[in-house]
Parts: sequence; C-alpha cells; structure tokens
Amino acid sequence: MSPPLPKITVVTPSLNQARYLEETICSVLNQGYPNLEYMIIDGGSTDGSVEIIRKYEGKLTYWTSEKDSGLYDAIQKGFARSTGEIMTWINADDMYHRQCLFTVAEIFQQFAPVKWLMGANTFFNEAGQCFLYEDLPYSQRWSRLRLRLFDGKFIQQESVFWRRGLWEEAGGYIEQNYSLAADFELWLRFSRYQPLYTTSFILGGFRFRSENQKSYEQRDQYLQQVTELLARENRGALPLLFYRLLIGLAKAVPKRKWRNKLLAGILDLPPKITFDREHGMVFSRKNDF
Repeated sequence: MSPPLPKITVVTPSLNQARYLEETICSVLNQGYPNLEYMIIDGGSTDGSVEIIRKYEGKLTYWTSEKDSGLYDAIQKGFARSTGEIMTWINADDMYHRQCLFTVAEIFQQFAPVKWLMGANTFFNEAGQCFLYEDLPYSQRWSRLRLRLFDGKFIQQESVFWRRGLWEEAGGYIEQNYSLAADFELWLRFSRYQPLYTTSFILGGFRFRSENQKSYEQRDQYLQQVTELLARENRGALPLLFYRLLIGLAKAVPKRKWRNKLLAGILDLPPKITFDREHGMVFSRKNDF
C-alpha cells in the first residue's frame, strides 16, 4: 500500500491581479491534489479579484481580502495559518504545470535527504504560453557556496518547495525588511541548514508581463538588496576570493566533461533528481549547471 500523500500548503498573495489571478488559481486547483491546503491572501483589491476568489472559495482552505503591508506580509499571514508538511507560495500571475503537486509529493516521499527543492525553470508570456528562456538567468543546480558567490543566476521561486521542518529550523518567518528580495533572504537562511536539491521535472513557471512587474522595473533596487544580504551572509566566512580563483582555474580546463566535474566539486553541488527509463526518479551526478 502506498503511503498517504503529504499535505501541501500553497499560499497565493495578490493585489489587483484580476487579469491573471483565475489562471493561477486554476493551475493550483486543477492539479486535483487530494491533500491540498490552499490559501489566497488578497491585499484589498478593487479590480474584480475578490469576485474571482469567491468563485472558488468552496475549494479554498482560507481566503481574505484586507489591506496589508505588501507581498511578503501577505505570504507570512498565509504561512502563519498553515499546517502542511510541504510549503510554498505562488504569486497571483504565475502558474503551476500539470501534475506539479503530485511530482513534488513523490520526490519528497522518495528522497528523504531532500528538505527543499527547485524544479526545472520555465516561463510564461502574458497569454499563458509556456517557454524556455534562451539566455537562462537561472541555475539548474545549487549549493550554499554557489548562492553565496552569486554568479548572476537566480533560484526560481515559483518552482521551490520545502518541508515544514526546514521552515521551522530556519526561524519560520519571511523577512519583512527587504521589500523585493525577501525570497533571496529566505534561500540564504535555508542554505545554512540544508542544500537545495533540483530536478529536471517542471513544476512552476514565472510569467513575464509588459507592465507593473517589480522584478523588471525595480531590478536595480532588487540587486542592491541582494548585495546587502550577501554582505551580511558572507561576513566572517572564508573569503570568497579563494573559491573564485579555484573556479577560474577549473574553467581553464579544455575538456568540458572534466571542467564541469571540477566545477561541481568546487561548488559542492548536490545530485539532481532526474528521470530514468528503468528506475523512474533517480539521483543523478551528471554535471550540468
């Protein structure tokens, strides 16, 4: 007999996102995942969002629409009410892929060392069409060192899930003092305790919008906050110049196979969860980045 599916908490923070909100809600509910705890924390929208939420309220664990202090305050409100064994949030314009929650549950059940997880990076345009970003600004494998080095790549929040035990070990809160980079602050905190495992399975995707997208319009401010967080995190740690030197030497190796093997060793990258025809989900040591 298969073990019972773990309860998964999904929180959607929203403010005046009626244009995209229903697609986000449906991407969660249409999973058909039987042990779902889904909450929508709306910041007092005036654009028809509340009417959309009410349309689905019978399938929601909780929802509210009231003034808050922004995105991360809304997320914290949701998590404060949550009870799921696995936790995540999905913003009100982004979406999950088919079977995402079942895939997440299977990975966490099969691989005990995995305490937090990131899926393969995918994206949506305004029309909801999925695509891969050619000049991928997101890394496929991570370690604490790679996060601290910050080589211009990012963890895709829409694809990240974690166990409640890690959330509690890392303090059980979303930092409210970083209006744009509180997700990055959370990843840094998680990385103090557990490595981030990645998978080639697709889970969630980020939607590119033509207007009112903070991640684009306030990118410089976001990077400034990232720089401040990294300075705080790296204070007192072994100087990163040493690792940058090693990485530079490894990149000079002419053969790609050996170069990637050296880089993976220096960065201490954990194995990746991939699909194998004979064995299904497996840990892979293939040195892709």
